[in-house]
Amino acid sequence: MSADFDRLIARDGTASVKHDGRASYFGTTAVTPLWVADMDFAAPPAVLEALAARAAHPVFGYSLYPDGAFDALTGWLAARHRWSVARESVLMCPGVVPTLYAAVQAFAAEGEGVIVQPPVYPPFFSAIRDTGRRVIENPLLECDGRWTLDLDHLERCAADGAKLLLLCSPHNPVGRVWSHDELEGMLGVARRHGLVVLADEIHHDLIYPGHTHIPLATLAQPGDRIVTTVAPSKTFNIPGLGLSALIADDAERRAIEKVFGRLHVSASNPFSVAAFEAAYRDGGPWLDALMRYLDTTRDEVIDRITRTMHGIHPVAPEGTYLMWLDCRGLGLDDSALRDFFIRDAGLGLNPGISFGTGGSGHMRLNLASPRPVIRNALDRLDTALRARPHDSLRQ
Repeated sequence: MSADFDRLIARDGTASVKHDGRASYFGTTAVTPLWVADMDFAAPPAVLEALAARAAHPVFGYSLYPDGAFDALTGWLAARHRWSVARESVLMCPGVVPTLYAAVQAFAAEGEGVIVQPPVYPPFFSAIRDTGRRVIENPLLECDGRWTLDLDHLERCAADGAKLLLLCSPHNPVGRVWSHDELEGMLGVARRHGLVVLADEIHHDLIYPGHTHIPLATLAQPGDRIVTTVAPSKTFNIPGLGLSALIADDAERRAIEKVFGRLHVSASNPFSVAAFEAAYRDGGPWLDALMRYLDTTRDEVIDRITRTMHGIHPVAPEGTYLMWLDCRGLGLDDSALRDFFIRDAGLGLNPGISFGTGGSGHMRLNLASPRPVIRNALDRLDTALRARPHDSLRQ
């Protein structure tokens, strides 16, 4: 399909966290916002049409989950991921982050251990700490810019009283799409120690050529306890609508449903349901066009930084629209690195230190803006780097 991803859409004044939240997060509005993980692209036409049609009806009452929403999701997973999911395995949820919190409460008691693999999306930590559980870190290994699972260390973590492993797949922020062997190795540890694995697969549709996302549940053996959470939010740029889906066997699904039930939390509203169904039913051609666009942007950014910006090493993402920048060659501590991007380059990125162990000296760049915006950001970063004293760089 034809989609104008170069179109500049003004988002200021729309209560956008990414744009209107700049002043509170960066201390200034004079930065190009390349941080929060949403896209600066219009949602797919099918979604916009479905929302407009629902808005045309003047009553916005309590909503059910229609058969069409379940059919659209299961059809998408079968067609795109070769994953056959029964409707009764699906629980609609109010978002992936609430599901992380619910899973931690469902499968670990207060004081019990939950494993995370940093550097990782910050709510993985807060879901554990905020609920009185114990964080057990299984840091990723880095070698020559490539990040991998440390399965030997994971074995020791699992033996340390862990009840649950939170897996980010594909991984945010390092962009890995985990291989079959890595996932099988991780599942082997989980089996030996009776771990529940919560696989956050929200980025599973955003995969670059040469890589294939493997849903963890498709590798399951009888007795494995795998909970998968997915959503159309990242794929189709509708995170503000909030609706996600959880896929699990009966016991695990009911355990999480019980946590949500205690809070009387409902995920449904007329617009989230309409968008969810339309996206999974008719959004495929738009996604294909998006990934072609992002692939070109990714390659252009890597080429530009590698050729001209000494001291910064871009880690090519295999999935997601997020790029992990290794800035340790600039010789700056984390506070100075953040200030350099804000003050000198006029760019608002996520500091790597906010992702925990292994994040120091890094920044996370959101690639999902029109290419002219990304090119301008690269120009500003290049100019800021060239203005630094030459002896401040460690090649």
